[in-house]
Amino acid sequence: MDLMWGLAVVGAVCIGWILLKMLWTCWCGFTTFFLSEIWRVDLKKYGKWAVVTGATSGIGRAYAKELARRGLDVVLISRSNEKLQMVAEEIEAEYGRRTLTIQADFTGGGSIYPAIEEALRGIDIGILVNNVGMSYSGSFSQFLDVPDSELKISQVVNCNMLSVTQMTRIVLPDMVKRGSGLIINIGSEIGARPYPFLSLYCATKVFVRYISLCLDSEYRSKGITVQCVAPLLVSTNMTFNCRVNGLVKSASDFAREALNTVGYTNYTNGCVSHGLQSFVLKLGSGLVHRLAYLMKKPREVPENLHKD
Repeated sequence: MDLMWGLAVVGAVCIGWILLKMLWTCWCGFTTFFLSEIWRVDLKKYGKWAVVTGATSGIGRAYAKELARRGLDVVLISRSNEKLQMVAEEIEAEYGRRTLTIQADFTGGGSIYPAIEEALRGIDIGILVNNVGMSYSGSFSQFLDVPDSELKISQVVNCNMLSVTQMTRIVLPDMVKRGSGLIINIGSEIGARPYPFLSLYCATKVFVRYISLCLDSEYRSKGITVQCVAPLLVSTNMTFNCRVNGLVKSASDFAREALNTVGYTNYTNGCVSHGLQSFVLKLGSGLVHRLAYLMKKPREVPENLHKD
């Protein structure tokens, strides 16, 4: 009898713990995605300027324009000078904010960063958005099935990982001196668990997630917020400009909703739709490998899928 009572108590405690976790998850989701629509952090408190990498298309361009809409001047960094000028003109015309453009190819390795650091010297940078990233043709293929001419490992690592590290090293010291700053690192839901046939891209996004969470813990006491944003499908060049629907967000809508979550969480899927999808994927994480096999089909894609 004592054993049965003991088991009953243990069961009740476990059920209570599970219910509390569910309630806490619901409350966090409510504050992050719904209350944040009403009570938004004033992003201008971090500083006058925001820096956005990969700023000429997709999520990066959307972040740059949304930050300008919220009152910040924007430094745009990307590899195409023509596209940089176009986005800069759009921001200045639509929002009346100042812009600065820096041409840089983030696949090039460490040699590009001294010039970027010099160009940013003396600018009151309050926000850094590490958005630039790339995948490669041969997605949904086994690692060794991707031809060497297409799988440029150093380019993917330089663009997806080195850029986050080096850009953070450039802007973080002044943020620490001022005691205020926001760094947003664009990761991916793909970094939340292993995704076969996207092995290299998946691994780079795990890096983005972990370095973001570590830096947030290290520097939060110094007034610095580091947030990792892990979207699912957003309609961009990288996702073949797939049709926007209940599951797929437009880049502009995603950037607006994701920026609302600043100050509420250091790790987010960016919007309620992607948050719910991530929750379902966690419940059925064993299906991920099967889905990866089902999605493994040959198709023609650009040689490099770059976020710029």
